[in-house]
Amino acid sequence: MESESESNQPKNNPSEMIETEFTIDIKGSKETVWHILWGAESFKDWANIIDEGTFLKGELIQGQLIEFISAVNGYGVTSLVAELIPFEYVLFHHGADTKDMGQALRDQEWTGGKESYLLNERAGITRLTVKTDIPSDLIELFNVRLPLALNRIKILSEKRL
Repeated sequence: MESESESNQPKNNPSEMIETEFTIDIKGSKETVWHILWGAESFKDWANIIDEGTFLKGELIQGQLIEFISAVNGYGVTSLVAELIPFEYVLFHHGADTKDMGQALRDQEWTGGKESYLLNERAGITRLTVKTDIPSDLIELFNVRLPLALNRIKILSEKRL
């Protein structure tokens, strides 16, 4: 029901969220791809393509809050690790948009959105599927940057072979 999902959006959210899905096949194990996704240095490498200077603050543990923060502009989002199956799946629920390196709240651009990473391995190939809710005013930007970031994950993962 579209009207029900619309009613779940925060009233002060400046734009509608659009669910997107991106997929890439990577030569290598899902464990290798997982480490590239969530390793501190490799995360900074590929996430920098999406938002310059982005780093992850916190531990990837189900039920824990983590922060995705840009060291360049200080903006970020605090997210709940809602579901976690190591080396296979993680689902984030974005809870609060922040500024000043996570110390203050800002407009709720990402609040209420979801983001997931699914890894399926078959015959030495891992398919990475990323589903993410994107504010409608950023959809064009993310339609360019997310595939570039996935390609960077592929390069980093295949380089480890």
